[in-house]
Amino acid sequence: MENGTYLSAAEAAEYGEFKRTRREAEIAVSLHKVIVDASRREADRGALKSACDCVRRLFSYGVLVSPVSAAQAKKKLEGSESYVVARIGGTGETLLSVKKYEAKKAIGQGAREIRLIPCYSALKAGNAGYLKREVKKVKGAARKLPVILSLEDHSLTEDEAALGVRAACEGGADGVCVRGEANLVLRALRVCAGKLRVDASDVENAEQMRALLKAGASLITTDCADEIAEEMYRMAREEALHIGTVAIPPAEEKGED
Repeated sequence: MENGTYLSAAEAAEYGEFKRTRREAEIAVSLHKVIVDASRREADRGALKSACDCVRRLFSYGVLVSPVSAAQAKKKLEGSESYVVARIGGTGETLLSVKKYEAKKAIGQGAREIRLIPCYSALKAGNAGYLKREVKKVKGAARKLPVILSLEDHSLTEDEAALGVRAACEGGADGVCVRGEANLVLRALRVCAGKLRVDASDVENAEQMRALLKAGASLITTDCADEIAEEMYRMAREEALHIGTVAIPPAEEKGED
């Protein structure tokens, strides 16, 4: 290097350690924005325990479960500040009265946030009025607890998801959750104009998570949180190691002519 600031090997190592520490603090903040997904039908007691252990280990936002697992998840997260998030609504084609009852029961079992699966046939038909009523009624059943409208289904187009965002706004939801694609997050943010929390799901790796948070997602849902955390911390260590081991020589003194 001919110009710029020169560091000794010791200074480079110290700077590398500083960068690693700062990066790990940033990672910890990011991991607090993770919801660990344990809501799949295949999630048995062992899978639920692993998910809740992961939430505790990473100090994550919470765990996503089906209503039948809410009580177990509450018990496993007892003493932590993490939330039990219950996904209600079955396939979406459930009667509104049933969704209201399911939300109440899930809350009674320990859920502190509801993720509502909407009526997809109404969404596909453009029936915003019905979707708005769904949100409003379930929000009433949940009282002061957050209700997030799920717009994660892979059958939904971007325009259909946008219709769902508008219905969530008008129905009084607290947020929406879209698929883990930056364009969907950005579209949802534009449609809701800052009135809703916008989350993203189906996150598979650290790069995708970073892109979604940068796009404006508040929280992300994933079933591979441990792998993402390991990837993020490994990258931080490698970056620090690279900085700390690169010897940057001091500027050479000019000799006499």
